[in-house]
Formats: sequence, C-alpha cells, structure tokens
Amino acid sequence: MRSKFWKLLLLSVLCYGAVSCNDKKRFQIKTNESRIEVKINRFDQELIKYNLKDSNAIRSLYKQYPDFLTIYCSQILDVSHNDTSKVDSLFRNFSTDTNFKKVNDKVLSVFDDVSDIEQTISDAFTTIKHHFPKAIFPKIYFFVSGFNRSVIMNENIIGIGTDFYLGEDYPPYKEISYKYLLYNMRRECVATDIVSATLFRMFLMDAKEDRLLDHMLFRGKVMFVLSACMSDQTEAEIMGYRTEQMEWCLKYEKDIWGTIIDHKDLFSSDLLLIKKYLNEGPFTAPISQDSPGRLGTWIGLRIIESYMESHPKTSLLELMRENNYQKILQESKYRP
Repeated sequence: MRSKFWKLLLLSVLCYGAVSCNDKKRFQIKTNESRIEVKINRFDQELIKYNLKDSNAIRSLYKQYPDFLTIYCSQILDVSHNDTSKVDSLFRNFSTDTNFKKVNDKVLSVFDDVSDIEQTISDAFTTIKHHFPKAIFPKIYFFVSGFNRSVIMNENIIGIGTDFYLGEDYPPYKEISYKYLLYNMRRECVATDIVSATLFRMFLMDAKEDRLLDHMLFRGKVMFVLSACMSDQTEAEIMGYRTEQMEWCLKYEKDIWGTIIDHKDLFSSDLLLIKKYLNEGPFTAPISQDSPGRLGTWIGLRIIESYMESHPKTSLLELMRENNYQKILQESKYRP
C-alpha cells in the first residue's frame, strides 16, 4: 500500500512537471536575440581587499563605485557618503576585523568566478526584455557588510550581500539566522533572487481591493513570469522550497485550498492574516505547522498557471496588465 502511494505521488509530480515545462516553452526565445549582457560589479572583492597601505584607497573606491557607495553608506554604514574620512576609517576597521576575516575569505572562495551567475541573469533579462520591451534593468552589485544586510537597492541598483549566500551549512549562519531561512542562503539562489527582485520592482500591485486573493494572484503573476523567464528552474527552485516541501504542497494542494475557502480567508482584508499567508516563515500558520511558508504565494502561482493554461494565447504582458483578480480566479477554472 505504501509503495503504491509513493508511485502515485511520483507520477503526479512527473505529470505536473511535464505540463509546467510545456507551458513554459511558449515563452522561450533565442537568448542571442538582442541579448542583454549582465556584468556584476564586484564591490565585495574590492572592500575585502581594501588596501590599508594606500592613503588614496578611498578615493580610488569612490571613483570606481560612485553610485553604489552613496547607497552603501546610507543603508549599511549609516553615514553620509560625503564624509570620506569616516567611511575610510570604517572600511579599514572592517578589513582588519578578525571576526569577519574568515567570512570574507569564504566569500572570495565561493564567489571567485561569477560568470555562471552573470549568464543566468543575462538569459533571464533578455527573455524579460523580449516580453516587456519597456523594461529597464538595474545595475547589479555584490557587497559584504558583516552580516548587516542581504539586499540593498534603489531605483537604479540592486546590491546583493554575498556573505549571506555561503551555503545552508555554513556554521556562522546558525547564530545569525532562523533555521527555515538557511536553505535559501546558498550560492545557487543568487541569480533567482536577483531576477525576482527585479520583477517585483518592475510591477506594483494594482487592485481595486486589498484582499488576500488580490495579493495571492499578484504574487502568483510575478512568480509565473519569473518561472517563464527562468525556464531551467524547477518550481521548487523558483519558490525556494526543498523537494520534500514541494511534495507536501502537491500532496495537500486540495486541502490547502479547502482550508482557505472554509475559513473564508480568500476575501479577507486583514493585513495580519495576509502576512501569515505570504511572508517568510517556518510554516504557513493558517494552514498547518507541517507546511512550508508562503503557501499563499504558491497557491497564487498555481491559480495563474491554471489561468494561463486556459488562455493559451495570453502573453506575459497581457497577464501582468490584467488586474481584475476576481476575473482571473473565475476564468482560471482552478480545481485542485
């Protein structure tokens, strides 16, 4: 009996994977078509190797990274970028801090060559540009901050803290992070996180109402675009779920949807409840303590997948312009 159950579960996963991959194919393009080449700015390397013997080191850094230093000083150092002597002092202290020397050495090792990450992001950005011709992409910077921040950004820049992507088993993380976050603190997650952040900056939720339904389907739309433009990624990788977490979702999908409906949560505007469904967490509290977090986003993605399967001629641009979430739900014919 147990063997039969696992065979059925595996078959359902494989069948779902086939449907998803086939659906993605209609959005794929030749990535050499008007290709966007992404070059990551390695501020992290420059700061780690900060030349303490060079009295002009700070000037060289400002000359090389004028835009990024403004946001780094503001969001990480909490000082004015104009106070160069203070910034220089902070950089020198950081470069000689024995507590972070091992961390910084690990960064230099793990992120020695980032050409694969650049290639993945370039492929994704090229596909996004094809489907959204007006898309404007940020400059991408890597930085280190002594476990201060993992992401910093403004309208033109996305900065990623490479010291937060050294592997889920990296010992210092046990002291600074929750266990449920560790899986996504891996090098393999960097490209997906950057493309995801780019898409969520490109699109703002536009809904007449502020219900759980609206938030779920908006996030589901963005995640669908992310999945379509990073078609080599599995749905588990797109969601940041472990394999066993995705298997749990597929096994209990009908029950998850039934709970949302039975509790009358779908049309709730309770912000606290909405956060429980959408925010990072060890589990999705309204559903089950055995569940992964962010089930609201995953169900939203499932509904959008069903909607796009029912509308095979709908483009990604048309999908993102459709903000009638009640209509999307009805026309999705979603029946888990």
